[in-house]
Amino acid sequence: MADSVRLDPVDLEILRLLQNDARATYRDLAAAVGLAPSTCLDRVARLRRGGLILGHALRLDPAKLGRSLEALLSVQVRPHRRELIGPFVERIRTLPESRALFHLTGPDDYLVHVAVTGTADLQRLVLDEFTSRREVARVETRLIFQQWSCGPLLPPEAPAPEGPPGQ
Repeated sequence: MADSVRLDPVDLEILRLLQNDARATYRDLAAAVGLAPSTCLDRVARLRRGGLILGHALRLDPAKLGRSLEALLSVQVRPHRRELIGPFVERIRTLPESRALFHLTGPDDYLVHVAVTGTADLQRLVLDEFTSRREVARVETRLIFQQWSCGPLLPPEAPAPEGPPGQ
């Protein structure tokens, strides 16, 4: 954790609470961690300056937006060269169906989370936006039946200090 910020138990609790409800007021947050609201505000500001808090995200329900089918597309790009992957990444990021894009190691180069209106829309997306590209060698599609959020994300616990041998 060379680039990590030093966190105490109160900081960790603030991060946990904000990940569960990013709209919590500083007053409620301060009461939950046992601080004055001004002190809590200072701590959150320090966590922002330190780069731990990157922003706030709004989560939408894709089904309520007419995109009830979600899938993961495993994509293999050949040849895997910077001059090809840059434009590929930018194109995929601009697609309204794209939810997340991951660059991977292993047999697949990218994993793309998409949300579409149905199977015909998914087929159109794969054929028109992926396999029609010269650099795309293979696309494998997996439908998402259900999804859960996990977390909150906290740093790994520091290993307990070891005592002298023989104790």
